[in-house]
Amino acid sequence: FMNVHALPRIEESDVKAIAERLIPEFSARAFQTEKDRKVPAENIRLLHESGLLGLFRARKWGGSELSMRAHVDAVATVARGCGATAWVLGVYHAHDYIIGHMSEKAQEEIYSTGDIHAVAAVIGPRGKAVRKKDGSYVLNGFWPFASGNAASHWLLLGAEVFDEDGSKLDEGDLAVPIGDVEQIDDWHVAGLQGTGSNSVRCTDVVVPAHRFVSLPAILENQTPVFAMKDAPTIYKCQGGPALGMFIATSALGAARRALEEFLKVVPGKRVLYTSHISHEWTALQIALGEAAAMIHQAELVFYRAADDVDDYARRGEKMPMEMRGRIRMDIAVVPRLCRDAVQRLLTIGGAAGLSLKSPIQLNFRNLQAASMHGFLLHDAGAEIYGRVLLGVDPGTGVI
Repeated sequence: FMNVHALPRIEESDVKAIAERLIPEFSARAFQTEKDRKVPAENIRLLHESGLLGLFRARKWGGSELSMRAHVDAVATVARGCGATAWVLGVYHAHDYIIGHMSEKAQEEIYSTGDIHAVAAVIGPRGKAVRKKDGSYVLNGFWPFASGNAASHWLLLGAEVFDEDGSKLDEGDLAVPIGDVEQIDDWHVAGLQGTGSNSVRCTDVVVPAHRFVSLPAILENQTPVFAMKDAPTIYKCQGGPALGMFIATSALGAARRALEEFLKVVPGKRVLYTSHISHEWTALQIALGEAAAMIHQAELVFYRAADDVDDYARRGEKMPMEMRGRIRMDIAVVPRLCRDAVQRLLTIGGAAGLSLKSPIQLNFRNLQAASMHGFLLHDAGAEIYGRVLLGVDPGTGVI
């Protein structure tokens, strides 16, 4: 067992500066990350040694126990170096949040083994677990999109839970050591390829009762953590908004990096087949102004959502449904704003942006992929928010 208290701990005010120091190294490896189809071990080690990996983890397990705003600072800044690394950091934070709702015994098992505590997951109930009479579970399933599983020592796998007679009991996540699953090398994609989101599979894996947590209980503030006055505030974040924000945050930094790159490489270029110099061209000036404003809007929306999540977590209160609906919409609006902004820059910047060596192109691919995540689909978010505003069933419990 390792000494979890020896891990680096950071203050909220230092998060952004710590992350900024990592940008050059992450940026230098961004294209290699995409080529390798996973986050490099060196990046994972830097996230660990800097304290950013444990930012959303309880202090007793070596984390810094900060806030959703700190999470946004960390992940959005890391994404200015490497969007794939930032995406994986964001989901690791999400999984620390879920582990915080599991039993003390499960937390100790997960955080007392290995030297870097990076837990991958597929949170949605894609698998099937049968609860035996002794309370243990037999888990089977195939889970695609397990981002960052190459560096993980544990996995959280979502499953529908049935009794031995076939009656459905619950849905939730089960913690499984990485050695109990098969990792499948199938992540060949057009965007976020560097996240290493390969599929995993397991067959008849026995999971003890203490390594299960109910997803509806997390989403509706019904796990024991919500009733404990001395529980870490980070675990009292409203489940739906928090889980959505964890996966959407990297979009902010990816768009910001694309804007920075545009301002470095485009001004001074001739606009071929015209008499224009790019930075003197009115059309480019308009496109740039609009794109920069869209990125700024996305940042304002997202930080507002982070502050709302933190506020209700500190007060230990359940968010009103209208706010939950709004944030469900926010997490879809933000990646779309960021993607559309970068698409404007990519297009107005000319054919040089087609190069697979262009950071603008890389970040556009990653933003397009993020916008296609089921939790971040714009039309789904809009429908759910509209239903909430009309006072009807939102049609999902993940809100």
